[in-house]
This record gives sequence, C-alpha cells and structure tokens, in this order.
Amino acid sequence: MKLKLFFFLFLISSITASAQSYIFGKVTSEGSSEIQDVNVINIRTDELVLSNSDGHFMISGKAGDELRFIKPGYERLAHIVSQENIQSPLNVSLVRVTIQIPEVEVKQGLTGNLKIDSKIYNKPKKVEKLSSEIGKYIAQKSDPRILAARAGEFVQPKGQGFSIGKVKNQWDDIDLMKYLEASLGEDYFVSLKIDKSQIDHFISYVLAGGFERKKILKYGFCSDADLNRFQRFVLTRISSYQAPQTQK
Repeated sequence: MKLKLFFFLFLISSITASAQSYIFGKVTSEGSSEIQDVNVINIRTDELVLSNSDGHFMISGKAGDELRFIKPGYERLAHIVSQENIQSPLNVSLVRVTIQIPEVEVKQGLTGNLKIDSKIYNKPKKVEKLSSEIGKYIAQKSDPRILAARAGEFVQPKGQGFSIGKVKNQWDDIDLMKYLEASLGEDYFVSLKIDKSQIDHFISYVLAGGFERKKILKYGFCSDADLNRFQRFVLTRISSYQAPQTQK
C-alpha cells in the first residue's frame, strides 16, 4: 500500500514539474492605448509572439526569464519575469521615440526703411554672381563617363523598348531594404536567428516571396502599417529561409 501511495505522489509531482507555464499580459502606450503587433520575445526560449488588436499577448515562460518588447516607433523594453507575473497578468507600457522637430527659420519682414530693406532683400553683387555661376554649372550636361556604373555596382537591367519597374517610382528595392533594416534594427533580425551578415540577403528573400510594395516604391514612403505588414509576412517566410541553412 505504501509503495502504491509513493508511486502516485511521484506521478503527480512529475506532471506538475513538467507542466508548461504561460505569461499573459497587455501592452499599452503612455496614454493607456492598446498597442498591436508588438514583438514579445523570450530570450531564454527564443519564442516570439505578437500582441493582438487589444494589446494582449500570451507567451510560455517562467520566473527569471527575460522578455523583450520591440515595436517600431517606440523605445525597446526588457522585463525580468517574476513569480507574480506567472500568477497574474503582466501590464507593460511602451514609450514613444522622441522625434526632433527641425528648426524653423524666421525671416525678417519689411521695416519700411528703404536702406534697411534694400540690404535685406537685395543680394550683394558677389552673391548674385556666384548664384549665376552655380546655375550655369548645374545646367551643363555631365560627362557620360561620370554617370557610367562603376565596377561591381548594381545596374537595373533594361530591355528593348521597356524597363524593369516603373520609371516614376521614388524608391527601388535597395532603398526599401535599407529603410527596413534601419527602422527595425539589427536586434529584430537577430531575434529571428538571422546572422547580421545575412540581414540584407534575408530581406531580399522576403521581398522576392511576394511582399506587396508597389505603393511604397511609387511614393518612396513606408508607413507603420507597412512595417507591421512586413513583420507579419516575415513570419510566413522565416521557416523556409532557415530550412536550407539547417540542412547544411
């Protein structure tokens, strides 16, 4: 009888020890507004989840784990999970990145004094001469050898009677690639187990996988919604990208 009781207690303790704990929480802004599509990463397990439209998230973890919260436009936050966070929801507040407003130049208006106003609005002869010479220089046609591509420089392929891509596009894929890398940061790609030297290659792989970007290239502008859409698309391509690397 004692042997059976001991076996039963051992079975219960084993099930309890192996049970997976989860951390539930909510991400809000300084103004208590829910934030969607925040990357929540468990550094110990490398698990990554996104907060939903109400800012809620659920991720496996335990006390002592480090959670990182990453969202373009907000300062990144790291949080060490406590036992209290396992038992009750974790509320996290992200702070927006400070955007510096460019200086506005205030020009002096007319004073009514002819001598003063003539000095302000009539350019000196030296300035007018220099402006004229600069205008002539800009109007000159450049030497074709200067505009020719250098060795190893990317040149967009061009066929007879047509060109690849729209001529009026403000950006190309290279511009978009640089913007995505700068906006999301290296930490975002490293959290996906992408080596720093492979970030450009991975972004090209994702774009080639069918990421819709016509409007982004046309207007040369990538909104927060486009960044969120790119991150969701990344999650559909990361497995197929890493598969060949794993086989090697």
